[in-house]
Amino acid sequence: MDRSFHERVVQASIESGHLGEHRPLAAFIDTRSVARTIRGLKDAFPPHFEHMFAAKANSMRCALELVKSAGMGCEVASPGELEQALRCGFDPGEIVFDEPAKTPAALRKVAETGVSLNIDNLQEFNRVAALFETRPPGTDIGFRINPQVGSGSIGAMSTATSSSKFGVALDDEGNREAIIAHYRANPWLNSLHTHVGSQGCSIGLMVAGVGKVTALAEEINAAVGEHQVDVIDIGGGLPVNFDSEEVTPTFADYAEALEKNVPVLFTGKYRVKTEFGRSIMAKNGFIAARIEYTKVSGGRHIAISHAGAQVAARTVFMPDHWTIRISAHGPDGLAKTGEAVEQDIAGPLCFAGDMAGTGRLLPLIEPGDYVVLHDTGAYYFSNPFFYNALPAPAVWGAESNTDGTVRLDCWRQQQSLSDMLAVIG
Repeated sequence: MDRSFHERVVQASIESGHLGEHRPLAAFIDTRSVARTIRGLKDAFPPHFEHMFAAKANSMRCALELVKSAGMGCEVASPGELEQALRCGFDPGEIVFDEPAKTPAALRKVAETGVSLNIDNLQEFNRVAALFETRPPGTDIGFRINPQVGSGSIGAMSTATSSSKFGVALDDEGNREAIIAHYRANPWLNSLHTHVGSQGCSIGLMVAGVGKVTALAEEINAAVGEHQVDVIDIGGGLPVNFDSEEVTPTFADYAEALEKNVPVLFTGKYRVKTEFGRSIMAKNGFIAARIEYTKVSGGRHIAISHAGAQVAARTVFMPDHWTIRISAHGPDGLAKTGEAVEQDIAGPLCFAGDMAGTGRLLPLIEPGDYVVLHDTGAYYFSNPFFYNALPAPAVWGAESNTDGTVRLDCWRQQQSLSDMLAVIG
């Protein structure tokens, strides 16, 4: 999204009353850009690749309906996400269930609905096998594998370290043999899954993990003497560039590296599933927040906004890893101009670390201005944090009309205090 789109959306929201004194915080998704991003994903890979949207990136009803309309399936990681996907109209065959702590009730739900399943560990396998003692599952089921290829630059986002909590650790003593034995004894196991990490993981690390799991699929099929494993789920995790508007790396970059290093995936021998989330939504969304006050403290300029950890938890609690771009806009929504001044952009929450950005060089911000937090379409406003009992902000789908005006469709109304307090209990 270019800067003019942000300006026009913020300006239209102020003029229509969707931003202002009584609605000082709102979030926006550029729906046409989401559709373009998904087209780019599908164009980068052959037709036998099936693309699942990682619902955790933005589990809002309108978000899931949007990606469904663009031809994606859905990867879910909790009973709530599964229920949301079903309510949004995804066919069970288009859903993959990935939760690492599946209860017996959750597994029964999966078996009853017929969604695909990635088994996290050997103990979970025993529960799953008991469900299918008398009937085959009729859907894609297999183990999630930790290929143990190492960590990216953000440890908390890396899921293929030697001791990751996710999946069966492939190189631990006895695990490879146990996995192969389970596939030999259970012909209904037909898939393998891996996910190396989200953000901070290089394409090279991702490809290494996929390569090890693909080699395991070949080894299993050789051991059983037939093409039993016919689905390989390579997860998601393509990193997002938060430093500029540029989209890098691209899906085409990842596809090129995969084809070079794991060419069998591109022959049609396997059905291949992906689970991208952040790379679908992040750069297609933003948050706009009103500036309530400004001050100078210890020589530092501080602008107090309405956007803090309640909508940007990762940025506030891990600022070194989740720095996001911030721009300043005047009371009319237009981008501010003038000499750049180093400023801190504070949030409204009652702890000192509630900062959306520190030391940002921006035109001097004044009360009544707005700041835009860029690239926040994934994991930010869709998962509000109710610290200080602040209500969740309104979310709007935004589109440019041919005459240059902006159309806004309400995805979620600003939460009332009563509704918010009902959630808290």
